[in-house]
Amino acid sequence: MKIPQHIVLFPDGNRRWAKTNNLSINKGYLAGEKNFADFLRWCKSRGVKVITVFGFSTENWKRPKQQVNFLMHLFEKYLGEGIEDLTKEGARIKIIGQKEKLSPSLQQVIKNVESATENNTAIHINLAVSYGGRWDILQAFKKMSEEGIASSKITEESLERYLSTAGLPEPDLIIRAGGEMRISNFVLWQAAYAELYFSPKMWPDFNEQDLDTALEEFDRRHRRFGS
Repeated sequence: MKIPQHIVLFPDGNRRWAKTNNLSINKGYLAGEKNFADFLRWCKSRGVKVITVFGFSTENWKRPKQQVNFLMHLFEKYLGEGIEDLTKEGARIKIIGQKEKLSPSLQQVIKNVESATENNTAIHINLAVSYGGRWDILQAFKKMSEEGIASSKITEESLERYLSTAGLPEPDLIIRAGGEMRISNFVLWQAAYAELYFSPKMWPDFNEQDLDTALEEFDRRHRRFGS
């Protein structure tokens, strides 16, 4: 079976799952966090090398302040308390997005976890926080401009070196749980030839068999890359 080296994950549907189960939205996010820990182990055991997970988008700042604050607290708790477990799994963690918009305490936790896991090689996890695909492309061009790179020298290959995912393989498979069927301004450049898989299940209900179903579907597809 062909195994994707880089999976992009939309762990969507936590709020709807909570509402369906007569639970608070916060409990929906907590259930989603727990499921991601399992997802990481499932992917690692199958040979996946990179996971880029949609955590919080540039547009999500528009959500109610209480909800945003809880999510930021959840990221801080997950990253701060999870260093030992993540290291045990051999996971290297990188946060992609507008780090400057995050609280000083979360920025410090990010520095700590990135530093503590930088030599891990079993699997690479990109957690996107305050990230948007358009922002990523724009910030890449801004950095190139600041470095004085002439427009005539800009190529696809050179631009990719300035994206948040520089140095990593392009995504092979995008899995979106929750029933929605869109990219939602996420890794727009990187996902140009990624295969798309949409699951109707809310993220907290997405299980190991659902991952295998997605991988089986990926294996059946013939990737021609435009040729």
